[in-house]
Amino acid sequence: MDHLEELEHRSIYLIREAYHRFDPLGCLWSMGKDSTVLLHLVRKAFLGKFPFPVLHLDTGYKLAGIYRFRDRIAAEWGVPLVVVKNEAALAAGMGPDSAGRLACCTALKTEALKGALAEHGFRAVLLGIRRDEHGVRAKERYVSPRTADFTWDAGRQTAELWDLYARRESEEAHLRVHPLLHFTEADVWRYVRRERLPVCDLYFAKGGRRYRSIGCEPCCEPVASNAATVDDIIREIGEGRSEERDGRAQDKENARAMEQLRALGYM
Repeated sequence: MDHLEELEHRSIYLIREAYHRFDPLGCLWSMGKDSTVLLHLVRKAFLGKFPFPVLHLDTGYKLAGIYRFRDRIAAEWGVPLVVVKNEAALAAGMGPDSAGRLACCTALKTEALKGALAEHGFRAVLLGIRRDEHGVRAKERYVSPRTADFTWDAGRQTAELWDLYARRESEEAHLRVHPLLHFTEADVWRYVRRERLPVCDLYFAKGGRRYRSIGCEPCCEPVASNAATVDDIIREIGEGRSEERDGRAQDKENARAMEQLRALGYM
């Protein structure tokens, strides 16, 4: 196997293991490149089918291109999509400008996920995060327990050796399973190229700028770039002119913002 085949093989193994061991199982899809690769791997793992629901935690503030991409791919791939919103928080005026980004992410993402877990009874959820994306995510495990109040203690995780994904069953309320943890950003784009996968057009440069990381419109900014194709993006990553999350406001607001968010249950 070549490098991408090895990455794919390991991810599919993790997806199938999660499906076998954790019932019921769900999958989160943000419409970003990583979670779209995850959806593709789920399809590969189960011969083109989705044997469990796919959740979109919709804050109501996503970039318009994300919604267009979601609706198109969900229809083309037959995604069993469940759109999850914290309607009460939105009705009360929750937003990054009114309450701050930490409170907004907690209410519209973490609390929304809590509601979905309670409604559907998911034992575990698949997420498309990678270790290289952020220093806090580098502390993650493939199988990561969350307590009943959704907290995560990065310092109290079980070692994962020889593909044995142990956990403390007495403490967990649900599990996060991360099949892409071993991918890098460049790996994801090379895999997108090899598999000819669709990605949101926000990633491609228009007028000298593009989004390197996509999400909520008030919290994401495009970066300077002329990368208009997947090959261009791969070359740009290799040149290392910017960091992947340079356009993410959460990362600039507070040096510990991501660690705080993830400790509270953020993806």
